[in-house]
Amino acid sequence: MTQPIPDLVSDKTGAKPDALARRTRLREFQAQLVERMQAARTGASPYASQLGVQIGQRYCLLNLQEAGEIISVGAITKVPLTHDWFLGLTNVRGSLVSVIDLASFQGQGATPVDRESRIVVFAPGLSFNSGILVSRVLGLRNIADMRPHAAEAEAVTPWAPRQYVDRDSQVWTALDLSLIVQDAQFLHVGL
Repeated sequence: MTQPIPDLVSDKTGAKPDALARRTRLREFQAQLVERMQAARTGASPYASQLGVQIGQRYCLLNLQEAGEIISVGAITKVPLTHDWFLGLTNVRGSLVSVIDLASFQGQGATPVDRESRIVVFAPGLSFNSGILVSRVLGLRNIADMRPHAAEAEAVTPWAPRQYVDRDSQVWTALDLSLIVQDAQFLHVGL
């Protein structure tokens, strides 16, 4: 009587080895990112506390003291009579969180939601139940390895006052979420 070879064809869920390997690598990456974010928040990390994200076509830096958790884009309930950049409300662990398409808010056009899209929820310290839709999360960035960049022709808002250039000549815009939540236009979601 022959015995089946375990885990070479699929696991109990029927997933193929490639899918299992990808899932394992994704879990490891997420665990490492969480560890690095926690270390950066406590100051125990040599990295500056900046999370790199892509918002529309722009690469942005978020201070980890202001960025809360990163969640997958799930069901978002539309709210009538609001601007198109106000995507609606989503439930995050029992709390309603408003979701803003910051690229659309800045006039870059709507952010398409795909498997790499995420919602970065504002940190509880900001006392603002909101999150921004990002095209991709790019991981932690050390601004000490970047040089300041003079603002280009595009409008720089009070909540996006600084830009940096990394070793690959990529321009990064630092966003100040504590100032975004004070912006009158950002707060006025109704038509």
